[in-house]
Amino acid sequence: MKTLTKNKRRIRKAAAPTWPKVKIGISRQVAIPKMLYDALNLMPGDYLEMELRDERLVLTPKTFIEKRLAEGLQDIREGRVIGPFRNAKVALKALGI
Repeated sequence: MKTLTKNKRRIRKAAAPTWPKVKIGISRQVAIPKMLYDALNLMPGDYLEMELRDERLVLTPKTFIEKRLAEGLQDIREGRVIGPFRNAKVALKALGI
């Protein structure tokens, strides 16, 4: 049995009949099964890149800089930061490096 690795989690690759089946909704929406959603650490608002390979639809999680930047700015607004520092040496000491 093969395994796929994503973000240090192992996803068991079983025979095709045991993989979850999904149904396309009226507005062309497809729900991602929870076990795959969790294994890939997906969250609402994440993006997936879609491509067609040999008559197969392949979805690949994508992270955009803008999303991570927004998360960083939220951390600043909520006070989850340290600093400012006089110089790099003081900053590294505060980080325990």
